[in-house]
Amino acid sequence: MSRVHRLLFFQHLLTDSQTTGNFYNFSNIPYAAPPVGNLRFTAPQAHPTPSPVPTNDGSRFAVCPNAIPAWTNVATQWLTEGIDTLNISAGYTPPTITSLPTPIYGTSEDCLLLDVLVPKAIFDNAETGAGAPVLVWIHGGGYTLGWKTEYGTGGGLIRASNGGIIYVAINYRLGIFGFLGGPTFAVNGTANAGLLDQRFALEWIQSNIHLFGGDPTRVTVMGESAGGGSTIHQVTAYGGLLGKVPFSQAIIQSGAFLMVPTNNRPEDIFQKFLNFSGVTTLQQARGLSTSTLQLVNYKLVGEAPYGDFTFNPWVDGSFAPALPGELLARGQFDKSLKLLIGHNVDEGLYFTSPFVFTEATFRQNIITVSFPDSEIDGRQDYIANTLYPPVYDGTYGYTDPVIRGDYIVSEALFQCNAEYLAQAFGSSAWAYLFSVPPALHGDDIPYTFYEGPAAAVLNDTLALTMQAYWTNFVMNSNPNGAGLPNFPNFGATGQLLDLNQTFIVPIADDLAGSKARCNWWQKSLYY
Repeated sequence: MSRVHRLLFFQHLLTDSQTTGNFYNFSNIPYAAPPVGNLRFTAPQAHPTPSPVPTNDGSRFAVCPNAIPAWTNVATQWLTEGIDTLNISAGYTPPTITSLPTPIYGTSEDCLLLDVLVPKAIFDNAETGAGAPVLVWIHGGGYTLGWKTEYGTGGGLIRASNGGIIYVAINYRLGIFGFLGGPTFAVNGTANAGLLDQRFALEWIQSNIHLFGGDPTRVTVMGESAGGGSTIHQVTAYGGLLGKVPFSQAIIQSGAFLMVPTNNRPEDIFQKFLNFSGVTTLQQARGLSTSTLQLVNYKLVGEAPYGDFTFNPWVDGSFAPALPGELLARGQFDKSLKLLIGHNVDEGLYFTSPFVFTEATFRQNIITVSFPDSEIDGRQDYIANTLYPPVYDGTYGYTDPVIRGDYIVSEALFQCNAEYLAQAFGSSAWAYLFSVPPALHGDDIPYTFYEGPAAAVLNDTLALTMQAYWTNFVMNSNPNGAGLPNFPNFGATGQLLDLNQTFIVPIADDLAGSKARCNWWQKSLYY
């Protein structure tokens, strides 16, 4: 297919019909059929090929329905204004949500869209030789919020590669639309639809990226937070039984998910969904209006306990036959991959309830919320008394209940995931620690998507260096490159690269002292 024919074929997808910064931005390409009506709550389906191809100036924009927990307002308040601004003795009571806030501009269920940014030189030479490597972004947001361009277009990463990569960003279904589960739901619905959307987009890329000048054998998936947790699930998809996954590498930043190994929680959430929707079956819910379902989604997410987002991947016995940590320990994953993996120093503080100054409130707000099945058979006692005992003299690294809770959330839900991956992939892994103070969850994202000076970036050189590591990895399967501090291979050295505001140095594995605890979490011994 000639360049002229490809431009005509994708004319309805090209923003502004011009190049910007020497790359084309093909925006909002539908990679699957709109998941509406009878396609709600099911696996994604192929998009019907339009004939003739409609003309569209690129103005169409869609965000999958979003929802955010109300407790995030409290978290922002005390982390920016101080814990003394809270009435700790009153605790946290989720609000009762009765109306839908104004949705984000462009919100639509017809949101299974992706963007492709292609350097002009790569596009002009498409299908004439070896294709270019591809970087695919999966956004985070607790599996309930976010969209593909929330942090930027990806243009900074293309510039960091000197125009050597193609950048793709995808939307996927969130909240009730993408992550309902449980046995009753599974009778007439498909669990983990949001993860299946991601997989479908990756398959679309395998089939079509050559038209843009990309090489489908050199695809790197990149995700942060829930996007990183999603990527971990993609790495271990189907327990490795289907062989090669539709990508060759992954960059996983602060990969996270709630460990939900049993049917209890997803079934309870599904029953609440039916009750809030005023229906008795999933099929009836398929006939409800988008606005009605959005309100139900907002209630389920907005009224969540402190630290919880309600929705999460579910161990469905198919796409997710077990928790990823267990699958990695058993060797049930695609071992051909190369990984760049990292976490921040303080991942958990934002998600840690400050209302924890008695042992009873600590267990309720930290352990029960983060590990909903832990009350069974005394496992919660082991977490609270043996793994992270209430000893506040610094012996265990914490000196008050809030930091103790932070330790649990940081390790179990974030940092240990990075450790499992690094240990499983060994010499195929490079690992880092992001330590720019305060190094809270998400603080690394402005560096990843750096496009120029910004208040959230404290060192522009560090941002450019990180982007160089990331894009070198995409292009060369190794983050190292000329003029960069050495990035040690984890398997060869057991070291991480510490990315700090004032230095970049190799360090010993920072979770070595947490190995016994990480091993316990990985084996899912808490339920």
